[in-house]
Order: sequence, then C-alpha cells, then structure tokens
Amino acid sequence: MQYELNFSAADLAQTRFAVSPMWEVVTSFRLLNAETDPPLHGRWAAQVRPRLLRAGLDRGWLAALIPGGGYLADFLNPTPAGPFPELDAELAAIRRSSPENVRADLATIAMKDRPAGRLRLLHEDPGAVLEKVADEIQAYWELALAPYWPRIRQLLEADVFHRARQVAEHGSAHVLNELHETVSWDAGTLRMVRRACALTRAQTGPGLLLVPSAFAWPRVLTRSVAPDPLQLAYPARGIGTLWEPRATKATDAVAAVLGRSRTLLLAELDTPASTTQLARHSGLSAAAVSQHLTALRDAGLVTGHRAGRSVLYARTAIADALLTPVG
Repeated sequence: MQYELNFSAADLAQTRFAVSPMWEVVTSFRLLNAETDPPLHGRWAAQVRPRLLRAGLDRGWLAALIPGGGYLADFLNPTPAGPFPELDAELAAIRRSSPENVRADLATIAMKDRPAGRLRLLHEDPGAVLEKVADEIQAYWELALAPYWPRIRQLLEADVFHRARQVAEHGSAHVLNELHETVSWDAGTLRMVRRACALTRAQTGPGLLLVPSAFAWPRVLTRSVAPDPLQLAYPARGIGTLWEPRATKATDAVAAVLGRSRTLLLAELDTPASTTQLARHSGLSAAAVSQHLTALRDAGLVTGHRAGRSVLYARTAIADALLTPVG
C-alpha cells in the first residue's frame, strides 16, 4: 500500500539529518529478537547473543517493548535535539515521556506473544517503570553496541556527510528520491510504500528528520508523533561491509613504535574481546595483556566496556587509522 504525505517548502527547508543511538538500540534489538538470523549482521549477532542471554536481556523490558516484527513504541525514539546526540540525552528524553504518550503506544502494541505483565506495569506507572526501561537500555548498550559504536558511528556519519553534500549539490528532492526504493518525492509529496500501518500528515509536525541506521535494513521505519517532525530511519550506505575484517597491513611500522605485543593486541581487536580471550589468542599471559591494554587505553587506542563480570576491549578509530596502510 502507498501513502502520500504533502510537505510545504517550509517543511523541506527544515529537513535535517541525525545519528540516533536509540534508533540503533531499537533496530538492533529487533534483529536479535527476530526468528531468523540477520543476514548482514550475523558476525555481530553471534558475538552479542550469548552476552544478552547471560544477562537475561532476552526476557526483560526491551523484549516486551520491541518484538521481532510489528509496531515499535514511539516513545523509545525521541526526536534528537541535534545531529549527533549522545545516548544519555536520549535516555533522559525517554524518562520524560508523558504518561499519555506511553499509554497510547501501549494501546497500539499487539499483546500477542508479549510479556503482558510488564506492559501492564508500564501502563499503570509509566514514570517509575521508565526508569527501569532506561536502565535496561543502558545495560543493553554496554553489551551489544558500545564496543562496536566507533565502527557503527563512522558508517552513519559517512552516510550523513554524503547525503548532506548531495543536498548541497542537487537539492533535498534528489536525496529523498535516492534514500530507499520504497520512498519517493515529487512536487511536494512524499510517497511511501509497503508500510505495515497507516500514516497521515496530520500525525506529524513540521519538517522532516532523516536518520541513517545500521540495523534498519531492509526497510524504512518511521516515527510520527505531533508536534515532532516525521522521522524516517533508513538503511545507511555501506551496511554490507560494516562487519568485514579491517585491514591491518601496517603492523610492522606500528610495531616499531608501539612494540610487537601491543601491536598484536590491536590487530586481534578487530572484534571486541576480553583480557582472557586476548591472552588465549595472542599467547601472552593475562597479566601482560592487562598491562598492555591499560597503556593502549591511556593512549586512546582502545576502549573498555563492562560486559557482566568481564570487560570487552575494542579498537578506536585512531587505532584503525594506525593499522591501515597509507597509499
């Protein structure tokens, strides 16, 4: 089915882009909650699912609010105030959600196969329960997304910068027509096809917010809550290469500066890993790995993220650049 939304010149002038951590939370959890493995994200899902199971996040508040398919609660995706909001800012907006909006979302969610008890508690006392929801989102972020965020954010920012340049060169209409096969723009009308639920212009405020997503593929997802602008979360460019191993051919040059052991650990961190895993793969002792990781973290080359009783270490974009051959 096709839906047509009429936009004014003022709406088009207010079109903007934003990278939203919460859209990545919602869409990534939805993929993990689906019945089939995500074809583009299998490598990531294989690493993340065991952590979520150990933490019990497969049966918590997010499992109740984010199904493998169907309607998504709009209050989980507040309108970003700027182009690159931090997760903390979006969690604060979720905590401020009005009880009326939360209950309206819950009324839309199909109760089948959902933990009705949790949703009932949220309906009865949104203010108190939203604190628990936000805490669980933070826990999910640390386990599933934070160790990978530099890589994901780089992809999303590259999409925004590419499309912003396209707007400057060809105009907003061109960018909207290139956004996704189910979206088109013509003479002030935005057309969307193959949506699961109805969408009208009266449901949205002025402007249009375009949100690239690493996990929304293969569809475009929307948020339409007046007086906020319509949000379109669309698959970012280059998703197919997101989880490919990154080149580390410059290790000899880096080893001359950092030393062999630290360079080896950076190369091993193509995917996030714990101290124990790195010790097993590198042949170094756990104590030596810990010492090297501390030095690398102090230098801004790795980050640490709490995952239950262990810490997952990940390479930063600076380290990626060091390990990438020049020319």
